[in-house]
Amino acid sequence: MALQIQVTPQDLVAGRFAISPLIETMHAHWTLDGRNEPGVHRRWVERWRGPYLDLVRRHPALRAMAAISGNKGYANVDFLAPPPAGMSVPFETELASMRRTPVRQAHEEIAGVLAELPPVPEPVRDLLFSPRVVQVLADAYEALWREIISVDWQRLHAILERDVIQRAGRLAAYGWAAALDDLSDQVRWRPDGHIEVRLHTRHGLHVLGGGGLLFVPTAFSGSVGVYLEAAWPNALVYPARGTGAAVGVPDGDLALLIGRTRARLLTELAVPATTTHLAALLGQSLGATGGHLAVLRRTGLVVGTRTGRSVLYARTPLGDALAGRSPDWRAVPPQPFSAPAIRPRMKNRPSST
Repeated sequence: MALQIQVTPQDLVAGRFAISPLIETMHAHWTLDGRNEPGVHRRWVERWRGPYLDLVRRHPALRAMAAISGNKGYANVDFLAPPPAGMSVPFETELASMRRTPVRQAHEEIAGVLAELPPVPEPVRDLLFSPRVVQVLADAYEALWREIISVDWQRLHAILERDVIQRAGRLAAYGWAAALDDLSDQVRWRPDGHIEVRLHTRHGLHVLGGGGLLFVPTAFSGSVGVYLEAAWPNALVYPARGTGAAVGVPDGDLALLIGRTRARLLTELAVPATTTHLAALLGQSLGATGGHLAVLRRTGLVVGTRTGRSVLYARTPLGDALAGRSPDWRAVPPQPFSAPAIRPRMKNRPSST
């Protein structure tokens, strides 16, 4: 099945990007729980598997969520994933929006999802239909964020933000086709002014109507999801580029040739990034990262392009050849980008993929 999203010139102008710590927590939960293939996050899952199982013992709601969230090919509840409101909204702000969900609404959404699935164990059903279900589920995600996700959030945020900077530049300079070109195998731009999205649970035509589309990258899901409910901003959640590079290990010979840190930087720059992004990904100071970048730049392996107040670094053809692999992005010059804030709404939900 395919969903057709009709786009107008006004929608292009109104296009926005946002990052959601709560959506990342939800997707990381699916990965830790085994509902998403770990893929490039396999070592991360191995690192956190023990602490996660301990967390589940203290918060059994994390297991109960498997019945209502992350069900591929089926509906999922809405209230677990409030909409992102901008590029730098704290997790606590998004969680507070989730906590404001009326219990009656939560029960209605849960009942709708469970009606499509095989019966769940009675203890799970009792928890999901308890008067405190919203608070219990929010407490579980708060613990998951505090004890596991927040530890790596600086690195994860750097992955998401560098994707936004590059893709927003493409959208502003070259239009939808360039921005969507490598977004996902599930998405393609049609010359007749439509975005085609292949999903298990949704098809037909949706008209944006000039309100634009909110793009939300994720590091933990390889699938695309959409928010198209009337009460929410229209949004498309997509896999962030460079997630694999961010957890990759440089080739041993390359590390011997230019040093381990510079080899890692060259590997990371399969996707363009700023000094701040690279420092977060490598866990180094800005000064140390900048020093290594200066050497790579002087030797012709990377090039820097100013974007606003930052410099976005990318590999040169020589850098690509030395790294022994193709870049994740086509050779599109990075464009200046400043992400505007998105006004928060009262309700949201990505459809399952």
